[in-house]
Amino acid sequence: MSYDFKGRLKEGLDHLELSLPDDSIRSLEIYFNELKKWGGKINLIARSSSDEEILENHFIDSLTILPLLEKTDSHLLDVGTGAGFPGLVCKTVLSDLKVTLVEPRQKRVSFLRHITRTLGLQDVTVLDCRIEDEARLPSASSFTHITSRAVSDIKAFMVMVGRFSAGGARVICMKGPKWQVEVADTAQVLSETYIQEEVIELCLPFSGARRALLVYAPCRMQQD
Repeated sequence: MSYDFKGRLKEGLDHLELSLPDDSIRSLEIYFNELKKWGGKINLIARSSSDEEILENHFIDSLTILPLLEKTDSHLLDVGTGAGFPGLVCKTVLSDLKVTLVEPRQKRVSFLRHITRTLGLQDVTVLDCRIEDEARLPSASSFTHITSRAVSDIKAFMVMVGRFSAGGARVICMKGPKWQVEVADTAQVLSETYIQEEVIELCLPFSGARRALLVYAPCRMQQD
């Protein structure tokens, strides 16, 4: 029996009080099928993942940041995006969102470009480099939001993207249940550059896994 991606996605979104139009759900199903097809040849996600785990841990988890990106003129920088999580998933359902995807591994870059072409997405930039590459990612870039699922340590990540703070970009850290421990460790380091603006706690719909979205704003934005 084939996996009911659309039905399970709708159930998961209902749990999170999110909704998507049918055309967005169809696009995400194409993305899901292409991910599975390419994943048999190159390392995109854990090959032992079930369809349900792929849906929840990658697609639904990515979509949890949607409410933070829905304003017009948003430009998301997704660092170490891998197979496009969360940036390209969010772009798939938010046509007005601009995304810059940073991924140094060439096989994954090929997949990202394939999905972008297949879904006919516009305003998607894929950079095959690392975040430290000033020539390709100038500090003066006009991002409104920065995120990553590839960096486990908040402090290291915030230091890494700190050069973009002058442009006013908010940083969204996607964390698990032990986020308070990391936050306590970062407070002194970030006190002069970023302030924690918001914490959104939630549970994924099928596994019940706990998640937290930590939103940081540059200090100067709080002062203006």
